Parts: sequence; structure tokens; C-alpha cells
Amino acid sequence: MRKTRPELPKKKGANMNRFSKRGNKADGKDASDWAAQGTRTTDIETINSPHARQTSDNAPRMFSAIVFVLAFALVAGIGYLISGEMGIVTLCASFVIATLAAFAIHIASQWERIVVLRLGAYNRIVGPGLFLVIPFVEHIALRADMRIMLTGFSAEETLTSDLVPVNVDAAVFWMVWDAEKACLEVENYYDAVSMAAQTALRDAIGRKSISDITVHRDKLDQQLRDKIEEKTSTWGVSVLSVEIRDIVIPKELQCDMAVAAKAEREKDARIVLAEVERDVAEMLLDATEVYRKDEMAFELRSMHLLSEGVKNSNGTLVIPSAYSEGFRRGRDDQPPAEHPADSPGKNSR
Repeated sequence: MRKTRPELPKKKGANMNRFSKRGNKADGKDASDWAAQGTRTTDIETINSPHARQTSDNAPRMFSAIVFVLAFALVAGIGYLISGEMGIVTLCASFVIATLAAFAIHIASQWERIVVLRLGAYNRIVGPGLFLVIPFVEHIALRADMRIMLTGFSAEETLTSDLVPVNVDAAVFWMVWDAEKACLEVENYYDAVSMAAQTALRDAIGRKSISDITVHRDKLDQQLRDKIEEKTSTWGVSVLSVEIRDIVIPKELQCDMAVAAKAEREKDARIVLAEVERDVAEMLLDATEVYRKDEMAFELRSMHLLSEGVKNSNGTLVIPSAYSEGFRRGRDDQPPAEHPADSPGKNSR
């Protein structure tokens, strides 16, 4: 009797489909977030210099093709003039000589340095301009671009020293100063520089707090440059500068940081106000000591305040009679001026 495979209940399958749909709906936000992160990463990677190095890549190939055609035509013409016919031997000889000429004669752009190996060992650096190599004995190992290069890199969801996840985008400007080391010491110096920069960025972020990263960007740039330069100097690559492009923190944390910053500003304002009040109190205490020792100075100060009060007003100010009596008393207390005729010197004379 043949056994049949039991079928699963359709109702369970329907429930599984319903659960998967719910899961898809619930994960829609996460999927959009991942898509946004992928777009952001792609955007920072598109500014890398290797993507802009396609304009002059075809120039050496076009030159080699022209050399091949000219050499083939020249040898074929000479063979035809010598033999009087275009035979198979002439065509084969023309093809071989044209191939050797195409392999031997090359050009290098003004910004390029060519690393030539002979039998697998380093031989020399040539360029720019026209140069020759021995076919099948020497070959071009590297065309080093000596211009300033740009590499964008990022650190996604990296934790700071105070456990805050941040996304940081940065750009490093660098150049090859030694084509020999760039060829012999590292396999692909473009990818090596990018990876070294990303590793240094993550390490620097993990050692600093979020406030240090956002406020002291210039210090972080210098630290990143020194860290990357330490790794790339042995590759013949010099790092010119590193610039932080963007720092993104979670939106929830942005609100909390705004509240903390507002509280900090209020704290500073209260401290400044308290210091001003303390200074004013000390000045008033000094003035009290002066007025206590000299009553006339106190009365002059009172009259000065009254004068300042009515200076810019057109009304009439009524003051107590104690003010006028005080000034009159001060005037009466002054000793009478001596008359010249009553001076003792004149009477004695």
C-alpha cells in the first residue's frame, strides 16, 4: 500500500501568510531606514577619485593602436616594395613587428609615473611622456596618479565614549609621493587608504564624547590626519587633510541635547547675574562707608539723584524741606571768609 505525504492544513498556511504580512508592515519603517542609510552610504562613496579617472584611461590604448597600425603599414609597404607582392610572409612579418612596436612604445600623462618591472623585479620609474620597454621582458606594473586624490568614507552607527550612536561622513585628501612604494608595499592603495581612514574614524569616535565631536571638529580632523598618515606613509601615500563632512545623531537625542543646552545657558545666565549682583553689593558697601564718614557727600549724592530725576522731565518735583535745610546747614557751618583788612599781618604793620 502506497503511503501519501500528509498535507498541512490550509488554515495554518493562511495564518502564516497573515503573520508575514503583519511583519512586513511592521518592518516597513526599518526597511525605509535601511534604504535611506544605503542611499547615504552610496552618496558619500560617489565622491571617490577613482570614479573620475576614466577620461584619460583610453589615451595609452589609443596610442598603442595607432603605433600598431603605423608599424604594420610601414613594414607591409617596405615588404611590398622589396618583394613586389603582398604575400603571406610579408603580412606575418608586418603583424609581428607591429605587435612588438605596440608593446614597446608607450606614453604617460603629465601626472602619471610608470613603474616598470624587468623579469618580475623592480627596474625603474618612467614618465611623463614617451618611454620604451622591452617586450616580454619588461612590463608596466603600475600607473601611479600623482595628483591630489579625494576619498569619501563614513562610520555608520558608531558609539561614542558616552554610548551615543552617530553617523559621521568625512573626506580625506591624499596623494602618492613615492610610486615605487605604492606599487611594491600595498596591493591596492585606493582601497587601503579608504579602509585605513574608516578604521581611524571609528577609533577616534569611540574615544570621544558627542560634545567633543560636534564642538571640536578641527581637533578631530587633525587627529584623523595624523592617524591615517601613520599608516599610509609606508605605502608612499601622503595625507594632506581630513575634513568631517557631516555628523548625524538620532532625532530623540537631538531633542534631549537641545533641552540640556537650554538648561546650561540658563545656568550660565543665572551665574552671571549673581556675579553682577555681588559686584554691585560690594560697590554699595564701599559707598556706604564713604557716606557714613562724610554727611556732606551723602547730601550731595541725594541732590545729584534729584537732579538726574528731573533733568529730562518738564514737571515740577516737590521735595521735603529737609534737603534744603541740610544744605543751608552745611552752608552755615562753613567758616566766614577773612577780610584782607582784618588780617593780623596788616594790623601789625
